[in-house]
Amino acid sequence: MIYFDNAATGGRKPDPVLNVLPAAIKTCANPGRSGHKLSLSCAERVQACRKTLNDFFDGYGVSQIAFTKNCTEALNVALFGILEPGDHVVTTCMEHNSVLRPLEYLRKQGIIEYDVCPLVGNPKNGAANISPESIKALLKPNTKLVAITLASNVTGVAPPIAEIRAVLPNNVLLLCDGAQACGHLDVNMRRIGIDLLAVAGHKGMHGIQGSGALLFSERATPKPLLHGGTGSISLSLDMPDFYPDCLEAGTLSYPAILSLMEGTRYLAFRMKHIQSRLLMLTAYCIRGLEKLPDYTVFSTPNACGIVALRHSDYQSEHLAELLSAKYDIAVRGGLHCAPLMHSALGTADDGLVRVSFSHFNSEREIDRLLVALDEISGS
Repeated sequence: MIYFDNAATGGRKPDPVLNVLPAAIKTCANPGRSGHKLSLSCAERVQACRKTLNDFFDGYGVSQIAFTKNCTEALNVALFGILEPGDHVVTTCMEHNSVLRPLEYLRKQGIIEYDVCPLVGNPKNGAANISPESIKALLKPNTKLVAITLASNVTGVAPPIAEIRAVLPNNVLLLCDGAQACGHLDVNMRRIGIDLLAVAGHKGMHGIQGSGALLFSERATPKPLLHGGTGSISLSLDMPDFYPDCLEAGTLSYPAILSLMEGTRYLAFRMKHIQSRLLMLTAYCIRGLEKLPDYTVFSTPNACGIVALRHSDYQSEHLAELLSAKYDIAVRGGLHCAPLMHSALGTADDGLVRVSFSHFNSEREIDRLLVALDEISGS
């Protein structure tokens, strides 16, 4: 199968990631839970992954990194751990339900209020985005947090994060959903001023499913979402009061963490190549689609590898089903767990087909997609 669903999960992993997994499973002990040599060795490698992530994202120190099973959990730890009664949040219509649903739950519980920043620009040419001025206009005296994605998982467009941070008061925390951006875009937490960064390990970071992390600054002090064993301060019935232990209840997924470390190391030496490759592949695909009259493209060339499209007659999930069943091509139709973004684009009724590339994909595979789309349109 031709795999063009990398924005959902990376379809092909680099060799260093694949090579580390058998040993991680075969010789896996519980890191940080025992004093024997194997457990200590696993704990040292977990710490090595923290350092690798900290260096890669220019984070705030290894103790300010908590491992999670995915980006959704990292966002939940941030939102439920930071927000308190009476707080106000600014978010955007680009957000994934991993941000929107926690915020809506907290709003319905009477804990917070939030406002949603709209898109600026023509939504049908792929360039519509979030403006710093629009974010600033929504700020209130009790605004505690701005929650914004680093890249839309629908179109691949990246909001101007540094400019948005520049218009925020110093006391407002900036939480960024890095699910689609991490591993594709340069993310420098200290330089930009990101206070909390939620990372998905299994997409652009090239780790396996079950890997993720929350990186946070000293200004952000999230409370525990889960309570349980940490291997530290075991005599106390309260969670530890220090990071990362207080955010990591239960056994960590050692194989997933090692895969994330190897994926990050792989990226550290190849980011520029991967970015240029994905820019080229998305541009190549868009040029081909522009020659097919029945299709509308909602993306511009981007380093996240995403091209969103719509057929004038076919519903998006039906089109995705045809590509899979008849042509053995994997894409994703529907709303991509981003309902407000589709409302802003005017595609909430039928959704879009999202074609998402890895740098392992080829122009030849895109040619096969374009032929398939042309044949479907003709039939």
